[in-house]
Order: sequence, then C-alpha cells, then structure tokens
Amino acid sequence: MAIDRRTFVAATTAGLAMSAAPRAMAKAVKAPPGPFPADFIWGAATAGHQVEGNNINADCWLLENVKGTAYSEPSGDAANSFELWRTDLELAKNLGLNACRFSLEWARIEPEPGQFSVAMLDHYKRIIEGARAMGLRPIVTFNHFTTPIWFAARGGWMNDEAPQLFARFCDKAARHLAAGIDHATTLNEPNLAGLLQLLLPSGLLEADKAMAAAAAAKLGVPAFLAGNAIYQPDPVKVQANLRAGHTAGKAAIKAVRGDLPVGVSLAMLDDQAAEPGSLRDAMREKLYNAWLRLAQTDDFVGVQNYERSIWGKKGKLDPPADARRNIMGAEVYPASLAGAVRYAYEVAKVPVMVTEHGVGTDDDTIRAWLIPEALTHLKTAMDEGVPVKGYCHWSLIDNFEWGFGYKFHYGLHTLDRQTFARTPKPSALVYRDYIKSHTAGA
Repeated sequence: MAIDRRTFVAATTAGLAMSAAPRAMAKAVKAPPGPFPADFIWGAATAGHQVEGNNINADCWLLENVKGTAYSEPSGDAANSFELWRTDLELAKNLGLNACRFSLEWARIEPEPGQFSVAMLDHYKRIIEGARAMGLRPIVTFNHFTTPIWFAARGGWMNDEAPQLFARFCDKAARHLAAGIDHATTLNEPNLAGLLQLLLPSGLLEADKAMAAAAAAKLGVPAFLAGNAIYQPDPVKVQANLRAGHTAGKAAIKAVRGDLPVGVSLAMLDDQAAEPGSLRDAMREKLYNAWLRLAQTDDFVGVQNYERSIWGKKGKLDPPADARRNIMGAEVYPASLAGAVRYAYEVAKVPVMVTEHGVGTDDDTIRAWLIPEALTHLKTAMDEGVPVKGYCHWSLIDNFEWGFGYKFHYGLHTLDRQTFARTPKPSALVYRDYIKSHTAGA
C-alpha cells in the first residue's frame, strides 16, 4: 500500500538495521532552559485533503477509488473540516495556541486547467479571516502534496510545464488571500519526492506503480503521477521541477505581497553518526541538502521531524531495545526535533519554523511525554543561538493518513467519523499547559 512520508523510515528498519544503536546520541539538557519568547508562534497543523473531505478533483481521490488501489480505504468525508473549519479553529484557540497551519487545496481552486473558482478562494479567505478574528496567525501551505487530477494526468511534477503551472496557481491564490496570511510555505516535504523508492521495500513501490498505471488507464493518458506518489519514473527531473516550482511559486507570492514571509517545509530526520565513516553525511546530502541550500534565499525554512536515524558504515542501526516506539515500531526520541532544527539552520542559515512534529500512536501517554520533552530540547537549541520562529504540532485532530487511511492516529483530538465530534486527548492539555507555563509573559 501507499505509505505516509512521516513513517517512511520505520518501513526500512528491517532492511537497513545493522546492530543495536548507542542509547544516548543527543546533547543532554543540562539545565532547564529559559522561557520561550512572548512572540513565539504556537500552533497545530492540518492539511486540506486529510481533513476536508470529498476532495473529488484531487489526484489522491482518484487513486483512493480506482480499481486496484493501494490505499487501505478512501478519504471520504475525512473530518468534514470543509464545513467544520470554525470548529477546528476553536479547538486551536481552546488550547491557548496563537497560530494554525493549514493548506489550500489546489484541486478545489483550479479544478480544470486555467479555471479558477472564486467561490473556493472565498472559502479559504473566510478561514484566514476567521483565524485572524480568533487571534490565530494563519500559516498557509499552498500545496500539501495533493494536486488536481488534470495536473497528475499531464505527468505531475515530471511535466516540464509543472513549475509554471504551480506558479500560476500561486499567483491567483496570493492575489485573493495573501493579505491575511501570516507565513506561507509553497510545498510540503518536496525533498522526498522521487527518493522514497530508494528507501522503501520493493512491494510498496510496486503497489504504488501499479495503482498509478490503473489511474492512467482509466483516464486514457500515458502517465498519472500524483503529488504524493512513491514511484517516480525520473526522480532527477521531479526534484529539479519541484525546486523550480518552489522558486517560481515563491516569486509569484512575493510579487503580490513582498513582505509576506515565504519558505518551504522539508521532511527531516535527526541523522546521527554512530562511528567515523558512517553513511550519515551521504544521506543528508541525498535527502536534504539541495533543498536546504535553496532555502538560503527564503525567509525561513520549515522543518518536519518525527524520528532520528543512527547511521553506521553499512546502514541504519537499530534503536535501543528499551526505546519507546510509535505505531510503526520506530523509536520515539524527543531530542530528534532539536537535532533536525540545528542541522537545518546550519545549512540554510535562515530562521526555522517547526511546521510539523508529533507521533503516530494509539497510546496517548507517549504523546503526552513527547511534547514537553521535545520542546525543552528545542528551547535549548534556541538558547544556543538557533533562531526558531515557532512550533506547529501534527496534528490538530486524528485524520486521513494517506495509504494508512484512518488507522494511524497523530491527533491532539480524537475524531468520531460518524458525528465528526472532536474530543481533546490528555496530550492536548499537556501541550496547552506547557505553553502557558513556558512562555514569557504568559
């Protein structure tokens, strides 16, 4: 089945594990750090396709419902956030947050090439204005994986016209929405596109490839390449077009509102070297560095971290035997966020925004333990001089986790899929109380 990028490393553990990893690899917190600054951004994140529901013009909708799909279930109504966005904003406000991260759905705004829906642009404008009215800073992702069906049917990011098609969308969306946005990211985790096939078991890759072929056959096109695809026939071209798309999209947004901070959100592990000559630096070069160098011209870089990887000379090492584990069996390591943030700043040399961090688990005590531990490590990195603008936890609510459907739970709130009721988990209150007790002037 298709896999969520948040868990792609866990899926490779068996194939790459070499030996037990050392227990302590990160810098210990020697003394309690000072409070977070009064203007620190505290948020929680969602993404359009994963919460809105009935996103029928999106590439993933077609893949979820095609005969031979690799998805465990379709997204369907999701969390019905297209209708219940005010409820979601109220959840964020009730946690004492001052920001919310969400995405625009390109497929809703441009359902056919060159056909832009003013009604849908107005919908997202209402969300932005609603957030502002509640005292929440809107952090808006212009493209969180999903693309319009017509875009994927033209070859997706393999299409050499893709960067300009994306820039055209960014221009239209920015002209309607940019005035109310607090921070913008162009793309979500583009650094992994075309590279997952190097890391995942072949069965996952083949299932994704077959599903894409079924979608192409259904539409009568040579190739159907979704924004969240594992299989990419030409990863080099995909990466080049995504980088060009980020540059062109950022320019389009900046042309509308030059003072709007714009960046890109990258998926990053906390990569650690177990021994001299390990694969760590080679993996960093392959997975992040081209994007981090590109981000040197951005206003900030978004970091999305869930795990660490400890590298030996031949591969990834096993985590400690006594480590706490997520739903995929990977280690839950609180210091990984600070490690990823440090490295992002070391290369990009621009301020960092944590646009995602969390854990997929049915044991909320793990999430409740992780949040304060990770944030304390993050503040230590800030005290060392790393400029971090804010932190957005993934996710505000349990939602559709791509190929895994609704089986994986990352939310601060549970979701009843029949009534759409959201209920705070104990970890949500831990996050709320941490913000209140660890922010200057709170």
